[in-house]
Amino acid sequence: MVAASGVAWASATVLAPPSEVLSEVPFTFVAAEYGEVGSSLTLNAAAEWHPEPNGTNLAAGTVTTVDVANGDEVVLGQRVYSVDLRPVFAARGDIPAFRDLSRGLTGPDVMQLQELLIAAGTYTGPADGEFYAGTERAVEAWQLSQGVEVDGSVRRSDIIFISSLPTRVAVSDELVRGASLVGGEIVMSGLGSVPNFTIPIGDGQSGLISDGDRVEISAPDGSSWEAKVANRLIDENGQLLLILMSTSDASICDLECGAIPVGDPTLLESRVITQEPEVGVVIPSAAFLVKADGEVVVVDRDGAEHVVSVVASSRGMSVVDGIDVGLFVQVPASE
Repeated sequence: MVAASGVAWASATVLAPPSEVLSEVPFTFVAAEYGEVGSSLTLNAAAEWHPEPNGTNLAAGTVTTVDVANGDEVVLGQRVYSVDLRPVFAARGDIPAFRDLSRGLTGPDVMQLQELLIAAGTYTGPADGEFYAGTERAVEAWQLSQGVEVDGSVRRSDIIFISSLPTRVAVSDELVRGASLVGGEIVMSGLGSVPNFTIPIGDGQSGLISDGDRVEISAPDGSSWEAKVANRLIDENGQLLLILMSTSDASICDLECGAIPVGDPTLLESRVITQEPEVGVVIPSAAFLVKADGEVVVVDRDGAEHVVSVVASSRGMSVVDGIDVGLFVQVPASE
């Protein structure tokens, strides 16, 4: 924006007879200095988990332990809570537990159980959805390792099938020690592996920010996370949001995502870099004159022209190549 206004002034100047312009426009002279040009906007980024309910309890009784907390990452086979001292385990699958699983049964829920047993290291056969002798022996070995009754069958209340594992979870308020469960309660919600990061902005700010601009986010522990502007959307409340994404293969918060609490959005100070810093010879952008052939020049105290190339411009200042530090260049005087 600032560079554009400088070029517009230069173009208007060139269109007039140079002698008239130089004689009629008051000028001052500014020395070229070594410095840095860049610009940024300081805004609040919102980090928020979006729970998707997918953990239905089928155990009836008193909750005796809760082994996960809000924001914890749950992995395949992990014990998540217990009811009447019998543990409940997390397994991966889109089919919810709906029946006890024992020898002779077949189906996708059996396949999901077999995948759990493979991960536990007690089953080496194929996950073919057929519960026969090999699966029964694997269940017995798994039950023995978990300290539960060894009978070769799995109660429907022993497992919560979650569509994606590992995943961070939000724990329901109903899942607390001493609570009574009757079965059918949604006790956990999957959060996915990373929270969403957005920046609410106004229409005026939107024009200053481009997709791909780098964003520095202040993490809760005082360190810095890096992101970039991916795109923008208007939410259901009419608020314009910048959607942020990671600049690497890792997530924005990487191994520190657990620092983002589950619940209301966490506001983190952020800096959107609208012009990456450039260092070099700095002069006011208003010093530029554009020749008829497109060359950009500056004029020194003696009236000599120097061809320059503009490296970066921001807030009325530009980094240029083609002149040295200390050269005084002609700039229109402020009225």
